[in-house]
Amino acid sequence: MIYILEDDAGIRKLVMYSLSKEGIDNRGFETPSDFYDALKKQKPDIILLDIMLPQEDGISILKKLKADVLYRDIPVIMLTARGTEYDKVLGLDEGADDYIAKPFGVMELIARINAVLRRTQKTKHDQDLKYRDLRLNKAQRKVTVAENEVTLTKKEFDILALLMSRPGVCFTREEIINQVWGYEFEDSSRTVDVHIRTLRTKLNGTGDYIRTVRGVGYKIGEDNDK
Repeated sequence: MIYILEDDAGIRKLVMYSLSKEGIDNRGFETPSDFYDALKKQKPDIILLDIMLPQEDGISILKKLKADVLYRDIPVIMLTARGTEYDKVLGLDEGADDYIAKPFGVMELIARINAVLRRTQKTKHDQDLKYRDLRLNKAQRKVTVAENEVTLTKKEFDILALLMSRPGVCFTREEIINQVWGYEFEDSSRTVDVHIRTLRTKLNGTGDYIRTVRGVGYKIGEDNDK
């Protein structure tokens, strides 16, 4: 389902017609109030959002969407007559996934919609990491072992996420430092070892999934898990 918030009836109907011809379910709204009412009842897969609107401008609506945990993950494409670089940067900085200036071609719009959906669906998939009965959700920063939640510190979570991103691949201590801390510091190797030790303890039996590669670093799982 795609929501189109556009006060220009001609453009709104053209976009709705074109999407319907492609077999894409959609709903159009002339005012933000109608849009908000529909949003409470059903979350769309993507939102096409005009900037110049009655009642409230599109940038304000975009800010509200991205600030709300219920809606922040919905992709938004800005559709607007404002085509200056400043306006594009403003929309993208506030969290828009794409920006199309009017007038636009319908086929280009559909292609951009599909591109955004592919990108965001991949991102959502990448948020969930699994290894046997160990689960990690990046978006919620949540780790569960056999459906029981485990409380980790930020660094422990980031280390586990790194290891689970590529099962069977060994990460050196230096790579872990660079990826998790972003810089090297004195006795950094020992710091990694200490965090791995506490991480293993908190993960109980699944802590054994984290394996030491002597003289190199750490990995999760075996080589054939790659």
